[in-house]
Amino acid sequence: MTVNDIIKLMPSGLNTVAAADMEKSIQFDIANPMYLLIDHGTCTAHEGVLDTADVALTMADEDLKAMLKGELNGAMAFMSGKLKLKGDMMLAQRIPTLFDASKIA
Repeated sequence: MTVNDIIKLMPSGLNTVAAADMEKSIQFDIANPMYLLIDHGTCTAHEGVLDTADVALTMADEDLKAMLKGELNGAMAFMSGKLKLKGDMMLAQRIPTLFDASKIA
């Protein structure tokens, strides 16, 4: 399963309660860029680049795959330089609580 396949599954793992009042976008700058749109408890995955994303995560495909599966700690990835963030860092920190890794990995 590729990292893009995992991102496409992320909407099914959305914590709808945690995302009930959210209207946010998350850009994944990887080999084949993708983004998520979260809109009041719903989520959709899209291919491409969203220039107006609330947060953009840039990292190697394998590192992002490990992070989304819960095998790589996001804070450690950021501190070690494996993860670069642009935009809303608080939103980036909420990704593990917004998505259930067991439903997307």
